Amino acid sequence: MDAVIFDLDGVLVDSEKTWDEVRRAVVAEHGGTWLPESTREQQGMSTPEWAAYLVGTLGAQLTPDEIARTVIDRMAQRYASGPPVIDGAPDVVRAVARHYPVAIASSSPPVLIQAFLQACDLTSLVPVAVSSEEVGAGKPAPDVYLRAAKLLNVPGEQCAAVEDSTNGLKAALAAKMAVYAVPNPHFPPDPAVLKQATAVVRDINELPAALGL
Repeated sequence: MDAVIFDLDGVLVDSEKTWDEVRRAVVAEHGGTWLPESTREQQGMSTPEWAAYLVGTLGAQLTPDEIARTVIDRMAQRYASGPPVIDGAPDVVRAVARHYPVAIASSSPPVLIQAFLQACDLTSLVPVAVSSEEVGAGKPAPDVYLRAAKLLNVPGEQCAAVEDSTNGLKAALAAKMAVYAVPNPHFPPDPAVLKQATAVVRDINELPAALGL
């Protein structure tokens, strides 16, 4: 293993519920209908993908660009007083960065990734931060992980990925990375997918020990 790549939402920031609340509210306000499977289906989608889903599948009466701007603006408002950082997560990134190059590969838009890095004073320690907006497809496609590995100049097979959701785990596995799972307590991953992880830890603070640091 020559590098460690972190997911953001659900791994470093407890934001999955916030994304869900904001998207549900925007869809309801604009005439759409939330489906039972909508939350899980959107986990890992890039911004263009979930915006198209909210309009095309759920029937929100906005264009994809309009609904993306509305949702991201509301998320930025929620982050204005500081992102909901998971206890200990910044210290875990610092601990790992003392031993390996680190990156973030996230479905969040760049503005929210940067908000996290700046709030936690991690910008200089995390030289690579890739949003799935910037690649061909969101998770479960491996694109965002492969781009992060390429920017680190490390082959995907020599990277570890830290993930919490079913689609995120699938993406990292498809990138042929060693996958360290931190199961999301709000939206637990598919047990069959979780079984394929290299290791499973109960919370992010256990990651350094799992990595042998």
